[in-house]
Amino acid sequence: MAQLQQGGPDEKEKTTALKDLLSRIDLDELMKKDEPPLEFPDTLEGFEYIFNEKGQLRHIKTGEPFVFNYREDLHRWNQKRYEALGEIITKYVYELLQKECHLKKVTLPVDATESEPKSFIFMSEDALINPDKLLVLIHGNGVVRAGQWARRLIINEDLDSGTQIPYIKRAIGEGYGVIVLNPNENYIEVEKTKAQIQLSSDCSDEPAEKRERKDKIQKETKKRRDFYEKYRNPQKEKETMQIYIRDNGSPEEHAIYVWDHFISQSAAENVFFVAHSYGGLAFVELVHHFEILSAICCYFILLYCAEYGEDLTLTGADRCQNNDDRRVPAELPVSL
Repeated sequence: MAQLQQGGPDEKEKTTALKDLLSRIDLDELMKKDEPPLEFPDTLEGFEYIFNEKGQLRHIKTGEPFVFNYREDLHRWNQKRYEALGEIITKYVYELLQKECHLKKVTLPVDATESEPKSFIFMSEDALINPDKLLVLIHGNGVVRAGQWARRLIINEDLDSGTQIPYIKRAIGEGYGVIVLNPNENYIEVEKTKAQIQLSSDCSDEPAEKRERKDKIQKETKKRRDFYEKYRNPQKEKETMQIYIRDNGSPEEHAIYVWDHFISQSAAENVFFVAHSYGGLAFVELVHHFEILSAICCYFILLYCAEYGEDLTLTGADRCQNNDDRRVPAELPVSL
């Protein structure tokens, strides 16, 4: 009994010491141990993938679909690889819009200087001069860009399922002018300089005492990280800042800008919108901002918020249709 009683404090001390040790370990950093470099190819061929004749993404050698878990137990690395592939696919779709759909790329803002951040949209040659009808496509939020409905569908299904290309080809074939919006291209991301990083911390509005306490915690954290440096292979990500594109800093702002500078200037007697997810809200913003409905038909693919659809109905938008099916239709859904 005496030995057990003497062992109690010792065990307590060991437990306390263990807890203290664990509190000093940055688990996120330790998980990066043995993680391969976050360096990926910049072409589809570099990834050893290609789109086959059916528009499906397939491995060049095996013919198998894309595999997300390329390396077991390295979810972060696999996710970064997936994102790198997604950026390549975005550029690939841009090329298809120009080569297969014969759309032209138009820079925004229209009066942009050479040095300022820029966005762009795509449009057919007759988009502004077609006297009859114009089709405007607006995708949802997230990583998708002009010409895409869903990156996941492009990678896991095929180009027809995940891109706007079937809509564009059919619309052009039926005599429509076409404008493809790019509402998620709102800023460029640049790496912060050391001076900017220091300035951002020095210019804090926090009280001096709170800032000092935070600085102390950051120094202690850095000390712990340095201590475990020899046990890990860290992937140090760069600290960046966002520079927003003038008059296009949000999906809603982008939609208003394109309406003001392009759609409203078109000769088309009738304008048709197809909007997916959050793109529906961008369209609603147009309606509220310009009070336009008379010559417009809009088809919502899974409108982001149902109450906006109800609001449109109440304000007389009987030419708006909302499809709650989460699958993106492969064909133009409205009777044009």
